[in-house]
Amino acid sequence: MTNLKSILILGLSLAISITSTAQPAKGGKKISSDLFGLFFEDINYSADGGLYAEQVQNRSFEYNPTERREWNPFSYWEYIAPGFSYGRISIETTAPVHPNNPHYMVLDVEHVGHETKFVGESGVGLKNSGFDGIVVKSGEKYNFSLFAKQLSDSPIELSVSLQTRKGAVLGAGSVSTVSKNWQKYTATLTATASNDTASLVILAKTNGKLAMDMISLFPEKIFKNRPNGLRADLAQMLADVKPRFIRFPGGCLVHGDGLGNMYRWKNTIGPVQERKEQRNIWGYHQTAGLGYFEYFQFCEDIGAKPLPVLPAAVSCQNSGGTWKIGGTGQRALPLDEMQDYIQEVLDLIEWANGPETSTWGAKRAAAGHPAPFNLQYVGIGNEDKITPEFDERFTMIAKAVKEKHPEITIVGTAGPFHSGEDFDKGWEIASDLKIPIVDEHYYTDPKWFISNQTRYDKYDRTKGEVYLGEYASWGNKMSNAISEAAYMTALERNGDVVQMASYAPLLAKKNFTQWKTDMIFFDNVTLCPTPNYFVQKMFSANQGDYYFDKVIAKDEKDINLAASCVQDSKTGDIILKLVNYNESAKPMKVNLGRFGKISAEGEQTILAGSRDAENTFANTKNILPTSSIVKISKSFEYSAPSMSLTVIRFQTKK
Repeated sequence: MTNLKSILILGLSLAISITSTAQPAKGGKKISSDLFGLFFEDINYSADGGLYAEQVQNRSFEYNPTERREWNPFSYWEYIAPGFSYGRISIETTAPVHPNNPHYMVLDVEHVGHETKFVGESGVGLKNSGFDGIVVKSGEKYNFSLFAKQLSDSPIELSVSLQTRKGAVLGAGSVSTVSKNWQKYTATLTATASNDTASLVILAKTNGKLAMDMISLFPEKIFKNRPNGLRADLAQMLADVKPRFIRFPGGCLVHGDGLGNMYRWKNTIGPVQERKEQRNIWGYHQTAGLGYFEYFQFCEDIGAKPLPVLPAAVSCQNSGGTWKIGGTGQRALPLDEMQDYIQEVLDLIEWANGPETSTWGAKRAAAGHPAPFNLQYVGIGNEDKITPEFDERFTMIAKAVKEKHPEITIVGTAGPFHSGEDFDKGWEIASDLKIPIVDEHYYTDPKWFISNQTRYDKYDRTKGEVYLGEYASWGNKMSNAISEAAYMTALERNGDVVQMASYAPLLAKKNFTQWKTDMIFFDNVTLCPTPNYFVQKMFSANQGDYYFDKVIAKDEKDINLAASCVQDSKTGDIILKLVNYNESAKPMKVNLGRFGKISAEGEQTILAGSRDAENTFANTKNILPTSSIVKISKSFEYSAPSMSLTVIRFQTKK
């Protein structure tokens, strides 16, 4: 019995040591463990042509003039017939792959010419240059697919290749049709050379007629090797932030440009050929290839909590082109449609969290994820005009979610500004309904962020908590980033009332931006992180769940100085953040006496530069953080460089 008892005690102690976390130091204030995250909206070509790794533009022939006047189903496709071949193409809708994807291309091949050393490959077909060119790298593989059906009796052989602008072949493959029904065909192309402006070329090599749709090309190397996945380098840059949550898919994208343009999550799940594409409120096209399943999967892959935001059954108040006059183009779903819409919201929760035996959980499982996604937060509405119509519909949705799913935390909305009528009304509705978190948005200049660091010191702790869902200081220079860093120390100080915060917008493609201040700029080859990105990363990757006051002493009359001290109770690490918005170095004194035993060394990371310094595509590394190992003592003085953020992280000892 003695030996058995000893074994049991040993086993218990091992279990405790494995599951326990470090005890926070005394005197700390508990703050949100989900404070810093990311907000993704499909703006600035962030999804199609950006984070979503699809290389073919207008892959399903659904572009149309309501998106851009010059667009039509043929856009970004070029008819080609080399080698004195001839035929014709047309767009048809008679018998599509799926009703949600109504348009498809018909290729009628009348004659395939002869190949010669002067003409090269002959045939009748199509060329697509992607989103400003397709990037291929020597030795890497690319997965081609298309849906096709024979409209003539005999099989049709298709040659598939990647080519330079001058027609040099970079990789090739082939497929041959076998059915008069829609069927998916695939081929793998291996690049023999690198090129940044390649095109995908598809040539029919035999006479006949066939229909084609969902013509697709993905790099084999995508993030986490997820099918229908994400551009690896861009996704990794987001993962490196170590966000605690990701809010998606918008933004104004959510409530859309009119009721017919609202983002409906059910249209974005299931096989990609069955998803419903639509116009993007920012002036281009959404394939929905990056849909709710991909958003949730990405959150899980990088350890972030999903925060989907659903329309509050009203459209954007700027619908119909009223952005510049501030009108209200808001429209509300008819009340007799509200029960169906409320069920749509409830179905999302079941899809995310329900067992695979449930109706919607089964759809998630069929997509390849039998286990629940563990959804905790659901946002309802996005900076809406707080009208009586909004109030009525938001209330209906919120009450239904609370009744059916009390375990879900609802995030409300308080309009697009840091104050004003919509802000006050939004908070009033949230207070009346006891909404646990309210989403605030504001974009303003750096001086506002410096001057308003006490904003949340004054908030009523008996009301709902805050999600600062969108904020930025209208620029990507060093001074913008450091003003935001100063404000973020105040968010940590008030982490008992500020539950979450995320900078916006996140991504912007070069030459395709609808918003002038963004966190990461990119093109098909290059990533250009801004100083704002590094500030967000330094805070987010160094989050704590306890805040300690009076650890860092500074000149309290100088509002350009800010500091915070937090502890991560899981690791026991103490994290100091010191911000200097001045144009000269300033002293700060650090007293670590309350933390008991501490390590002799820590990691110090500094982001510093001149006020107007920024990163550009010509110099993406002009502003970078620098890290070093530094000595740590119980008390020391730190000289904060001008226009800088410093993060010092070290361990405590038992």
